[in-house]
Amino acid sequence: MIVPVQNITVLGSTGSIGTNTLDVIARHPERFRVFALTAATQVESILEQCKVHRPVYAVMASPEHARVLADRVKAEGLKVQVLSGPRALCEVSADPEVDAVMAAIVGAAGLEPSVAAARAGKKLLLANKESLVVGGEWFMEAVAKGGGRLLPIDSEHSAVFQSLPEDPSTWPRRVEKILLTASGGPFRQRDPSTMHSVTPEEACAHPNWVMGRKISVDSATMMNKALEVIEARYLFGVNPSQIEVVIHPQSVVHSMVQFHDRSVVAQLGTPDMRVPIAYGLSWPERMQSGANALDFSALSALTFEKPDDLRFPGLRLAWEALEGPLGTTAVLNAANEVAVAAFLERRLRFDHIHVVNRATLEALLPSKVDGLEALLALDEQARAMASACVDRCSG
Repeated sequence: MIVPVQNITVLGSTGSIGTNTLDVIARHPERFRVFALTAATQVESILEQCKVHRPVYAVMASPEHARVLADRVKAEGLKVQVLSGPRALCEVSADPEVDAVMAAIVGAAGLEPSVAAARAGKKLLLANKESLVVGGEWFMEAVAKGGGRLLPIDSEHSAVFQSLPEDPSTWPRRVEKILLTASGGPFRQRDPSTMHSVTPEEACAHPNWVMGRKISVDSATMMNKALEVIEARYLFGVNPSQIEVVIHPQSVVHSMVQFHDRSVVAQLGTPDMRVPIAYGLSWPERMQSGANALDFSALSALTFEKPDDLRFPGLRLAWEALEGPLGTTAVLNAANEVAVAAFLERRLRFDHIHVVNRATLEALLPSKVDGLEALLALDEQARAMASACVDRCSG
């Protein structure tokens, strides 16, 4: 069967998801063509990607970085048009020639281009969990109105999607709960009383996955799992009470679905993000990802345990935020981004990330969040409050 070539826009191409996406695409040149690449500040990295993948467009976050890239592109003799700014991100996401968009920009900055892709009816491969955490039901409505397809790329949500029945209309009467697995990060067994001395280097040393610095810190606090709980609630239309987190240090079982008859369906594999990326790109088919096969004979044990609320207090904020008014989850996300950035800059203690997140949630009660403009305004307000809290904690 001849498969039409798909044009792909990769938002956040220089990050770990972006580079893994390009690795998968390069393995299947007969199926995919890179239409656009985007990055924030990594000029050298995106230049190398342009040399290999020859996109039509390359987008940088700022005009300054775009000018530098444009000069380098010209010097290399590449026929790549260099753009900059949020509007350009939306344009390369919604362009009529684009078939699919890999949304891998970290944080709330990825919301607008993800919405643009959704409204344009693209196949949206969502690795930017903040789009759902911030946008929630409003974002899902944009996907529905656009008529495209939303496919989760986070390993946990991809695993859930692969474990669910094909017909979503049957999920409410068949699914009892969703079990999201978590590795526990680098501090699963660390004494909670020592968390105040954690360094950025320690927090970014994940035992199983190679990830960017922000998401590595989120894994260390388990705020990544809190955000994934929120994401799962909107992706799969379940009640928050139907979502459970279980620590699984080996990262072999990527998540599970328990049905009303108490049977459990799970997706297993090596901890390699190319697997869910390849599944999203090729869905509803499957294709080679480049990942190693799982060797069951080499698995000594698969263990599971409950998260420790004392060690990971931020995890419970997911359910608390979901109980609040629309927009509360956006406040939590904004506070966490500010707190993590301050920690990575050594302006905030590791254990104070949770302090900032909770204080911001308690200080800001959203009202009348009815669209993208209101969400972005709320995000800005929450960041200002979180920044003030960081100053108090570090003063």
